Amino acid sequence: RLLPFSPISLLSPHLLAEARWLCPALDSTVDQGSGIQAAAMKRKAGPNTININAFFKPLASSSQPTEIVNEADVQYTNPSPVNASDQEMPDVVNVAEQTEVITTPYQRDPGKRCQIWELPPDKQDDARHFYISKGAYRPELEEYPFDEKSKHRRRFQKDWYQNFWWLEYSTHTDSAYCLPCFLFSKKPVGRCGSDTFSVKGFRNWKKVNDGKACAFLTHVGGPDSAHNYSVQCYEDLKTSVAHIDKAMEKRNEKVETNARLRLKTTIDAMRWLIFQACSFRGHDESAGSKNQGNFLEMVKILASYNKDVAGVVLENAPGNAKYTSGEVQKEIVGILALEVQKTIREEIGNAKFCIMVDEARDESKKEQMAVVLRFANKEAEIIECFLDLVHVNDTAALTLKNAICTVLSDNNLNVQDIRGQAYDGASNMRGEWNGLKALILRECPYAYYIHCMAHQLQLALVAASREVHEAEGKTK
Repeated sequence: RLLPFSPISLLSPHLLAEARWLCPALDSTVDQGSGIQAAAMKRKAGPNTININAFFKPLASSSQPTEIVNEADVQYTNPSPVNASDQEMPDVVNVAEQTEVITTPYQRDPGKRCQIWELPPDKQDDARHFYISKGAYRPELEEYPFDEKSKHRRRFQKDWYQNFWWLEYSTHTDSAYCLPCFLFSKKPVGRCGSDTFSVKGFRNWKKVNDGKACAFLTHVGGPDSAHNYSVQCYEDLKTSVAHIDKAMEKRNEKVETNARLRLKTTIDAMRWLIFQACSFRGHDESAGSKNQGNFLEMVKILASYNKDVAGVVLENAPGNAKYTSGEVQKEIVGILALEVQKTIREEIGNAKFCIMVDEARDESKKEQMAVVLRFANKEAEIIECFLDLVHVNDTAALTLKNAICTVLSDNNLNVQDIRGQAYDGASNMRGEWNGLKALILRECPYAYYIHCMAHQLQLALVAASREVHEAEGKTK
């Protein structure tokens, strides 16, 4: 009796059903307890209390389908009566969805935001860009609050926005602020009034409409005032064209365009000289020479037909980017050689091939080995392509064999696909046991050796010329 509700109402529905089945006299007790509990809840809630479900929007469950059940199929087991207090509770109220609020680390209200000089140095420019992109904070209220502390009841006027573009208003402090001074003013040093429009805020409305003594006009000041300096900084930062990074980017684009044109001219001259098998450099390439060599003379010809080319090459080119030195020429030739080798490799495909190798000593007394491939293309035409020219330390068979395998591996060619090898008749090349021919045959048994026909012709001509006494001295 001391409890405002019946303890039986605390039982779960399953336990309550079993209790009713065992003891039918509990029905009246439960009904009486339910009524007492509902009345107590009504007295506790009060007339103005809203059900908590009213603050949530009902969501339809999409995971389980709704099952339609006929009332005739449902069996009720001694249902408890519904109290009038439950019927008076309000239904679920649909609350309109609120718009998503995007939060930023910077406050728009001048009275709440942090000062620029209080931010870390690496965050100050980001804050300035943010506030400049948003513009001055100008809330337009139906009625602005009066200044209760002043003797004269005055308040902020939204018409002031039109006369002063920099003006801001804070609803938090009921004060006016200056956006450029906030963004670019330095930390206050204690001078009276220096931080009024940037930190503290101005709210002495009596001094606004005071003719030449207007507080806003006094804040603007002359051409050398702190406000005009901040305005100039504001305009410079707002105009992206005047930024140094934009100027440097524009300058870099021009330098890049000129460098590309200069490099293209160099490559075109080199391609023509390579195709014609002409030498690049001349005996005298000085500025006063009448013939500076094939390469420089070709560049001059190309420049004479195009003003744009003439303005970026030779004497008009920067000293560190002329693209005419021997190192640059060798690098470009190497790149072109890689493209040629790539084309040869694509033309061979999965076909078998033969190798022809010969070595010779150049002017600098270094052994150079030339590698030539012989294969049949897709049209069944016999093609011979010069693949590479490599330097070898000596002419030993093992050294030449390792160099050949390296060249083939660099061009994605397999030694097992060799079907023929042709060299001269020297012992290091055609030796049966330790010659280059024998070493290649160990790697690929189908690489049959053939004595080079060109070398055979040379030997035949030398032997025949010995029978002619008039030519014997010349052959020697």
